[in-house]
Amino acid sequence: MAAMRRASAGSRPAAPGRVFDEIGQRAVTQASYRASLFVFRDIDTVDASVTLDREDDAPAIDTELLDIIRRKRLHPVFQPIMDFRARAYIGFEGLIRGPVGSPLHTPGALFAAARAIGRGADLEHACRETILRAFAGLRLPGKLFLNVTPGCLKDERMLNGATRNLLLELKLSPGRIVIELTENQQITDIPEINAILAIYRARGFQIAIDDLGEGFANLRMWSEVRPDFVKIDRHFIHGIADDRMKFHFVRAMQDIAEISAAQIVAEGIEREEDFNLLRDMGIACGQGFFLARPAAVPPSRPTTQAMAALEKARIALSPVGALGGKPVTAEALLRPIEPVSPDTLNERVIDLFKADAQLDVLPVVQDGNPLGLINRYTILDRFARPFTHELFGRRSCTQFMDPAPMVVDHLATVQEISLTLARSEKHHLFDGFIITAGGRYRGVGSSHDLMAMITEMQISAARYSNPLTHLPGNVPINEHIDRLLENRVDFVACYADIDNFKPYNDTFGYREGDEIIQGLSRLVREHCDARLDFVGHIGGDDFFVLFQSRDWEVRCRNLVSHFTAYIETLLGPSIKAQGGFVADNRRGDAVLFPPPSLSIGAVRIEGSQYESHREVSAAAAAAKKHAKKMGGGTLFVERRQLRLAHGSSG
Repeated sequence: MAAMRRASAGSRPAAPGRVFDEIGQRAVTQASYRASLFVFRDIDTVDASVTLDREDDAPAIDTELLDIIRRKRLHPVFQPIMDFRARAYIGFEGLIRGPVGSPLHTPGALFAAARAIGRGADLEHACRETILRAFAGLRLPGKLFLNVTPGCLKDERMLNGATRNLLLELKLSPGRIVIELTENQQITDIPEINAILAIYRARGFQIAIDDLGEGFANLRMWSEVRPDFVKIDRHFIHGIADDRMKFHFVRAMQDIAEISAAQIVAEGIEREEDFNLLRDMGIACGQGFFLARPAAVPPSRPTTQAMAALEKARIALSPVGALGGKPVTAEALLRPIEPVSPDTLNERVIDLFKADAQLDVLPVVQDGNPLGLINRYTILDRFARPFTHELFGRRSCTQFMDPAPMVVDHLATVQEISLTLARSEKHHLFDGFIITAGGRYRGVGSSHDLMAMITEMQISAARYSNPLTHLPGNVPINEHIDRLLENRVDFVACYADIDNFKPYNDTFGYREGDEIIQGLSRLVREHCDARLDFVGHIGGDDFFVLFQSRDWEVRCRNLVSHFTAYIETLLGPSIKAQGGFVADNRRGDAVLFPPPSLSIGAVRIEGSQYESHREVSAAAAAAKKHAKKMGGGTLFVERRQLRLAHGSSG
């Protein structure tokens, strides 16, 4: 998208804001109704180097361009945007191409020619209508992502009813449109933009910020606008697997997104290694050539390549995500409801609902592909009104279905489903979701069943949690180790133990000892990535961490130093002055003990090096003993490639 801005910057009269403002002049037909805004531009192929030889080719090019606009000889293409958690597409971004074989085929040449003769507005208007009609005609699932400059938002003429009429004609709901705000124009009045965006939001549109990280202005826009989606610029995505700085930039953006309840979309995913890292970081959504290239008829479900890469995802962390040691997926929530086809009449749907009082939704499916969901109460309410049956009873059931239902893959975990549901539109909470396998319909799941399952897993997890720290105990720790080993996931097992804890606890009492344990529990969680790292409490002052974070060693060293600083805040002046506290050793002699510190033993678990949690626990315990022998307050990393005998105890 940055390339589009560079290509647009050469001629002031053709600036994006002016182009889109002119669209409004041609689109307004009903001044009494203020509706919606749809603007797009190409994110892939506009190149700043595109130039036209106006002296030699101007007449022919101008004639070609005018014919393209008049006859709408434009070719829309769509690039899918994938939700990694639901393992399905959440929508598509609309792009445009000129006629094949024409010198105006590429967007760069096309828009450069339009700017040169002052017909940018006409071209944009033709492109917009072409994309909307194609999206509706293809019956693509999910949302349509379209881009708009802030200046275009402020044009009153763009708020009138021509676009609304087009959407009504195409049977597209505003709730399926995501307006992407770009940094093409400088924003000087944030309150004014927010006031205008409030109008769009009230009408059902969602807001996205495009190319985050490309400039400083959109960082401020994020804090002020509070978008529903944030698209990270491809600069930070391409090569992220090999660039530590990019990794930390994206991680910071992800943290902010969670605080602001926005969904991250990573743009420009072209390499599998970058996809793997983004997936393991917990990034919600992405788009790029690795997932799917733009196409005139894009796939309605994720490609085999993308699904295979998702299967390599790192193991779910919390025992809340597993029962009996196995992750709980959408399969456990599946109800195999017989779907209806789009040719089914509304009166037939009404009969089906009346015949089964337990039937809350009906999926609409064609050739195995889910098209939508019909909510029982919505359609029954509509048909309770006068003349509705006479007017609509013999029409297709697609008229009253939700054309953009929540769709999840059967292998999606309950945590992934609950996160997706929590950030989706409110009506999905009542409708539930469609469950697919390889993109083909399997059944439906309900939010009620999902909440019941999560509650059951929370109770199960609490049964094995430590009563003092509420962290998972030995059983969940062992189950999680076995899951990691079974799936051949590389990880690091760390055994943390407080030095001199027993004499401190005996001297100052259990209350003081419990305070230290709770403080360590808090610090361990703060130094771990909740999306990747599993934290368990073996008992007493012993903690166990299973790291999947790449920077685990830095996290451990910081944990050791921060625990020392924490202990300093608990020590009285006398202990600080004498450098420790006096307590009886194991022989009953009074000796001076240093203040409590933290020792951590770490073991890398790679490939098939270990076979069970017993071997991993024993290796980590041995590494912890080495750490304590080094004088306390130490991280010891076992760098030898050892394999303990099968069956050794921890």
